[in-house]
Amino acid sequence: QVQLVESGGGLVQAGGSLRLSCAASGRIFSSYVMGWFRQAPGKEREFVSGISRNSERKYYSDSVKGRFTISRDNAKNTVYLQMNSLKPEDTAVYSCGARNLDTWVVTTPSGYQYWGQGTQVTVSS
Repeated sequence: QVQLVESGGGLVQAGGSLRLSCAASGRIFSSYVMGWFRQAPGKEREFVSGISRNSERKYYSDSVKGRFTISRDNAKNTVYLQMNSLKPEDTAVYSCGARNLDTWVVTTPSGYQYWGQGTQVTVSS
């Protein structure tokens, strides 16, 4: 089992940047595929970005491609989401998920076994 704690959210103006972190504790972090998801009020949780265990494969939703960058540091048991050129529509609770069922980066929340509590990102216009 792995425990996940997100940090780095906050209030930022449109066009600004934030860097989210997701720190993991528990079993071997490098054995987990990691994903970032977000959920805005009244909407379903949606995939933002995912990264394979060794960082070889990275995926982004079309809405964040070119603006967000996912990375991980297995030595620090942490996955990051660098968010640039933020827009008001990026406002949501951002959560990280972990999965070790296989090596695939999946885009559905049900594919992840473990979740953090989330961190709020608010982008003002």
